[in-house]
Amino acid sequence: MTSSTHAIETFDLRKVFNETKVAVEGLTLQVKRGEVFGYLGPNGAGKTTSVKMLLGLVSPTTGSAFLLGEPIGHVEARARVGFLPEHFRFHEWLRADEFLDLHGQLYGMSKSDRTERIPKMIDLVDLRDAATRRLSTFSKGMIQRIGLAMAMLPRPELVFLDEPTSGLDPFGRLLVRDVIRAARAEGTTIFLNSHLLSEVEVTCDRVAFIRHGRVVRAGSMAELSAGLVSVRLRLASIPPGLVTDLAAWSERVEQVGEHEISLSLAEESQVADLNVWLVNQGARVLALAPQQVSLEQLFLQIMEGGPTAEESVA
Repeated sequence: MTSSTHAIETFDLRKVFNETKVAVEGLTLQVKRGEVFGYLGPNGAGKTTSVKMLLGLVSPTTGSAFLLGEPIGHVEARARVGFLPEHFRFHEWLRADEFLDLHGQLYGMSKSDRTERIPKMIDLVDLRDAATRRLSTFSKGMIQRIGLAMAMLPRPELVFLDEPTSGLDPFGRLLVRDVIRAARAEGTTIFLNSHLLSEVEVTCDRVAFIRHGRVVRAGSMAELSAGLVSVRLRLASIPPGLVTDLAAWSERVEQVGEHEISLSLAEESQVADLNVWLVNQGARVLALAPQQVSLEQLFLQIMEGGPTAEESVA
């Protein structure tokens, strides 16, 4: 039974190609309406196939899924969904405003609505001075931005963005971030697939980590990092064997400089004990700084972890 509070729901979604290659295995997740949801995983984890199934571009082998309360493939529900794929080829002979007008017609928008909406979207993605230029003259970053305007043009209830900041400079990434936040403020649900974890971390309300076609962890940053403390050590010198010995304290220990070591602890109370232990090992501690665990650190820990007995439900 699908829920009206979710924009996306999947239940044991599975896709097998050529009867042998399992691309997605038992995918179960829920995305709440109005949230920005990050979908993360290494290459080959099944992210693209998952999105194609949700959009009705690929049929699942088994399992079920719902978009905006309707089974995937439902025509009326799909009309309320926007999509910016990672790899796209737009109509390079069209001007930017003509391109958006064409897609507005394909979306079924009225002429008056297109006339009102298109200039606003061009302004939103900072392409006002290029509105009458042909797409063939656009840089990769400009093409990415006009694609974002196209995906958001019909005021979709749900939009899939696949690597929306690919090819953008820092200013472009800030602009995309603002566009996403503006859409969220209007109640749009954003499903974001990106390898730029720093962008996901500051943009998304919740994230899901997918591995081997399954969701292995999902939640907000606060939920996912609960009980984890990232520690940065700065020592006068690093005694031989110290990095190896620190494995007793943390599953992930990394020497990040001639005098610095990074590791994670299960509890903040361990920080003082670690300091005492280091001194007893003959290390001269210059700085020991607990830090918030980053999404990148969580990603590495989760993806490098062993197989899970049960997969988490988002």
